[in-house]
Amino acid sequence: MMKTFTVAVVGATGAVGQTMLAILQERRFPIGTLHVLASERSAGEQIEFDGRKITVQDLAGFDPSGVDFALFSAGGSISKEYAPRFAAAGAIVIDNSSAFRMEADVPLVVSEVNPEALDSIPRGIVANPNCSTMQMLVALAPIHRAVGISRINVATYQSVSGAGRSALEELGRQTANILSFKDPDPKRFPVQIAFNLIPHIDDFLDNGYTKEEMKLVWETRKILGDERIQVNPTAVRVPVFYGHSEAVHVETRAKITAAEARALLEKSPGVSVVDDRVPGGYPTPVTHASGTDAVYVGRIREDISCDNGLNLWVVSDNIRKGAALNAVQIAELLAAKR
Repeated sequence: MMKTFTVAVVGATGAVGQTMLAILQERRFPIGTLHVLASERSAGEQIEFDGRKITVQDLAGFDPSGVDFALFSAGGSISKEYAPRFAAAGAIVIDNSSAFRMEADVPLVVSEVNPEALDSIPRGIVANPNCSTMQMLVALAPIHRAVGISRINVATYQSVSGAGRSALEELGRQTANILSFKDPDPKRFPVQIAFNLIPHIDDFLDNGYTKEEMKLVWETRKILGDERIQVNPTAVRVPVFYGHSEAVHVETRAKITAAEARALLEKSPGVSVVDDRVPGGYPTPVTHASGTDAVYVGRIREDISCDNGLNLWVVSDNIRKGAALNAVQIAELLAAKR
């Protein structure tokens, strides 16, 4: 008989938590017992999973004994408080927050890029990277392995779902207000998001970059295991509901042509190349990414401004591959070892 596991999803009522549950069901993860956990205000709600109703339990009062895998998506402060408790009780915690990503004894894993990092999990905690880092590295890791990357210039165009349910609601409300000639009345974002672009995600740091931008720097180096890579990021919030896009410009240590990069990416796991030089022959968050699992790459071309430059357009669903799917894939890799 197939071995089954006791799984807890923490933050089960949120957008990522709900998607984690959907993906666990879609991919038929071998669950024996499932616990769905959230804050006290959500306790008692019913969530449907695999044709049955499961009651949401209060995280604060939950005993983690016997849990094999705990998938966390409830924010950094919750993870810092509760992830060590689950790990101490014997669970492997797969955490979607930024709480542990840069700690040396916590592996930071993209399932297609560095699964070998799962060979050692000394604290019982595995970190999921930031969504924008995740999709970029699924696309860039094959190129880095082939010819080495020395520098990355990246501008991200990030959907509002990355800022949570309240951000989704704000974009919808503002769009309706503006089309009805009403005041957009920004609350979740510092300025209007509907029909606008906001070059500001997360807090500003002393160097003028935001934390979201610096995550691309720090996490890229840790995941690829190369501190020499220089990363120059700009993160922009755009009025899109689901799916992040990135304009990525890399300088490689050895020359790679656009044709060679395209052929390499076409055989890379997790990547779908959409690169026809015709109108519509490129991926977008709406036409390709939203609701799907792949990292889509298009507009592959050589940089005409430098010798070893390459340009890519990278699109993915930030809630699925950028968060929930990668967490489940990590659990699958770990389950296969048991």
